[in-house]
Amino acid sequence: MPAIVLHAPGGPEQLRLEPREVGEPGPGEVRIRHHAVGVNFIDVYHRTGLYPLALPHALGMEAAGVVEAVGAGVAHLQPGDRVAYASNPPGAYCDRRLMPAQNVCRLPDAVPFEAAAASMLKGLTVQYLLKKTLPVQGLQAGDFVLWHAAAGGVGLLACQWARHLGYQLIGTAGSDEKCQLALDHGAAHAINYRRENFVERVKAITGGRGVKVVYDSVGKDTFEGSLDCLSPFGLLASFGNASGPVPPFSPGLLGPKGSLYLTRATLFTHLASRDATQTMADDLFAVLDSGAVKPHIERRYPLAEVAQAHRDLESRTTTGSLVLLP
Repeated sequence: MPAIVLHAPGGPEQLRLEPREVGEPGPGEVRIRHHAVGVNFIDVYHRTGLYPLALPHALGMEAAGVVEAVGAGVAHLQPGDRVAYASNPPGAYCDRRLMPAQNVCRLPDAVPFEAAAASMLKGLTVQYLLKKTLPVQGLQAGDFVLWHAAAGGVGLLACQWARHLGYQLIGTAGSDEKCQLALDHGAAHAINYRRENFVERVKAITGGRGVKVVYDSVGKDTFEGSLDCLSPFGLLASFGNASGPVPPFSPGLLGPKGSLYLTRATLFTHLASRDATQTMADDLFAVLDSGAVKPHIERRYPLAEVAQAHRDLESRTTTGSLVLLP
């Protein structure tokens, strides 16, 4: 079966389509035939070496498809089940694969394969951020939250889910068109950071109070401004590095700005057990099924064109989710 394999860190040209053998699942494993595969920034971090892998290694963290076979000890899945996952180890960029069954979730018939592949990793990220990564004061209906990259795949899901929870999401994006897209998906306010100072606009929107929490996947370019948007005891939840990693800083910076909190959140800490994974996935599937959250799939690519998908994602000109079709 064809798979995308990385042999050395670098640019998109390092992604190679190669044949790979897929055998029978061992204990605790399943073999899945993919119908759709998600493309995410974590894949870029793996490709560039920011998140190192033992090479050569297949890439991709998210997909949806059908179980073909199950190994010994797998009780929650059987051949023919529709499934989706966002999980280690990387290797989703392929037609078929063996996968540890622990983090593979049964997919309701009401959720299409492409929608699942476009929203498992991104949607579970939004779930743990809005439901579990909260300021010390908590969040109540009507509260303001700031979300950077609000027109991206994660951001558009967050706009919808935050509205569903009653929060006023202030989104940032890099163009007026992206800002309008965020508003169309449920953001209460949108800031074009290329022509507006987002710190000043946040303060104006919130009457000078700032927000209780900033969800920041951009990293280096927004870090200091994000801190300045927080109200006292506010939380900066850093969960990505789209502009590069945040440089070292002194924790003493947090005190004068209002006794702030900072966390570097990761999805896979929350997916440490099958029960936790299934509970989070059930929450995601419920909002997808209800229509409260709908993934915005902007582009679809054949598996062989994954390098172009990475170029498009890194250009930060895309909106919504990118999907590979094996």
